[in-house]
Amino acid sequence: MTWATDRLDQLKADDTALPPVVETLKLGGLDDWGPGWARKTWHPSPELLNSDGSMFGGYLAALADQILAFAAMTAAPSDAMFRTSHLKIDFIRVGKAEPLRLEGRVVAKTRSVIHVEADLVRPDGELIARASAQQIIVPFGQA
Repeated sequence: MTWATDRLDQLKADDTALPPVVETLKLGGLDDWGPGWARKTWHPSPELLNSDGSMFGGYLAALADQILAFAAMTAAPSDAMFRTSHLKIDFIRVGKAEPLRLEGRVVAKTRSVIHVEADLVRPDGELIARASAQQIIVPFGQA
């Protein structure tokens, strides 16, 4: 176990406070995780939608960044943390006022970078967005 997998276990068990930014943005926690992957379901609040009921793309990017970080945590070394150095999101379909399933996965890991991808999926199984990120591994004390 590492600091990151311990934290993932706490989040999955709903046994820890979420960071203030997560609470403020109403991003929610984590449903499940395993080696190389993380998964959650997110339920939108009406105040987070555009006037036509669609999801704001920047908000979807924040959700993607969170699930990508959760996935990276499954592969983070015990003596270091990581920071997102590059985040890319492709919007495929419009997201509406319905739950989203977010699935993040580790694609590759080197000594200095964790490459992750995530899908944001509607209840009908349709992909609304795909995201990717590079997480730079930073030794504790150098962040």
